[in-house]
Amino acid sequence: MGRPTPDLLVVLLALWVLMASGPVVSAEPLRVLSWGGAYERAQREALFTPFTEQTGIEIEVARYAGGLDELRHAIAAGEVPWDVIDMTRSEAMAACDEGLLQPLPPDLAAPAPDGTPAERDFILGAIGACALTHTLFATVVAYRPDAFPGRRPSRIADLFDQQRFPGPRALQRTPAVNLEWALLASGVPRQELYRLLSTPRGLSLALKRLDQLDTIRWWEEGEAPVELLTHGQVVMASGYNGRFFDAMVQRGAPLEILWDGQVQEHETWVIPRHARHPRAARDFIRFATSTERLAALARRIPYGPARESAAVRVGRHPVSGVDMRLHIPTHPLNAEHAITKDEAWYARTLTRMNDYFAAWLEARGDTFPAAAGPSPAASESAAGDTQRQKTP
Repeated sequence: MGRPTPDLLVVLLALWVLMASGPVVSAEPLRVLSWGGAYERAQREALFTPFTEQTGIEIEVARYAGGLDELRHAIAAGEVPWDVIDMTRSEAMAACDEGLLQPLPPDLAAPAPDGTPAERDFILGAIGACALTHTLFATVVAYRPDAFPGRRPSRIADLFDQQRFPGPRALQRTPAVNLEWALLASGVPRQELYRLLSTPRGLSLALKRLDQLDTIRWWEEGEAPVELLTHGQVVMASGYNGRFFDAMVQRGAPLEILWDGQVQEHETWVIPRHARHPRAARDFIRFATSTERLAALARRIPYGPARESAAVRVGRHPVSGVDMRLHIPTHPLNAEHAITKDEAWYARTLTRMNDYFAAWLEARGDTFPAAAGPSPAASESAAGDTQRQKTP
C-alpha cells in the first residue's frame, strides 16, 4: 500500500482538527434543577436549547422545591442527581458554608462583548465563592382590580388592610418577605427591617401583624398564587413578578402588580458537591451568564440581568412585543420603594427563622397542606418555584 497522497493528507488533517476542536458531547445529559413554569420555558428558549445546539450536550430539567434538605440528604448518600442548581443567593450562601457546593473558579464568567472583565460588568456581590448571580427577581403583591371598585391598593400596608380591601389573601409559606412586609406595614423604615428582625421584639411585632390577617391561603408552588387569583379564590397574593407578568401579558389574566415594597434578590447558578459532570456544568454556567444569553432571558421573562452589558440590551418580548424594560424589578419606576433582601442575614438565620415561623403557623392552626391552586395538575407551571427561602 503506497504512501498517502498530499490531498488525502489534507483531508485527514482537516478531520483531525475538526474532531479536536468540536464539542465534547457528554454521554449523559446535563441535569439542571430549576423552578418550572413560565420561568423554565424562558430558560429553555434562551439558555437550554441554545446550549445544546452549540455543544451537543442535552439538558434534562428537574423541578426545584426549594430548601436545602434534599441536597443535604443526596450529598450524605453520595448520590447527587443534579449537575447545576438554579438557587437563590441566600440559600447558596448557606449551602456554601455547609460545604454542600463546589467552589467556582473566579474567572468562570466570560468578559463582556467589549472586553470588560466580568468582575466589572456584573453587579456588586454577584460573583461568590460557590455561586454566580445571573438575574434579580422580585417577590411582589398582585391583586384583582375588579375586587376593589373605585379604589386600588397603592402601598404594601394595603395587603394587611382587610377593611378597605376585603377578601382572602394568598401568601407564601415561608418567613421571608412576609416578615419584611409585616414590619413595613407597621411603619418600620426599610433600613431598619433586618436589625429589628434580629430581636425577639421585632419578630413578635411582625408575626402579630401577620396574625391580624384572616383567611390566608398559604402557597408553595410558584404558579399557585396566579391560579388562586385568576380563579377568584383570593383577591391579593404574593408571588414572583415574572409569573404574574406571564399571566397578565401572555394569558390576559385580570391582574395588576403592586410594586411598593417589592423584595428583590439574587438568583444564582451553583454546582452541588459530587455532581457527575462538573466540567460540563461550568461550561453551561459560563454560557448561561454571557451577556447575550442573559439579555435573551430577560426578553422572555422580566427578571433583571446581573450584567450591565446585558441590561442595556433588554428590549421587547419576541412574541408579544411588550417592552420588557418596563416590567423588570430594577426599572427606576418599579424600584423606587424596593427592599433589597439581606441574603447574608437569611443565610445566617435560615434555620432559626424557619423554626419561628413553623411554630407560629402551628399556634395559628395553619398546619394543613399549603394551597396549590385550583388546578395545578393542568398547569404546565404547577410544579415550579416552591418554598424559595429564598424567596427564580
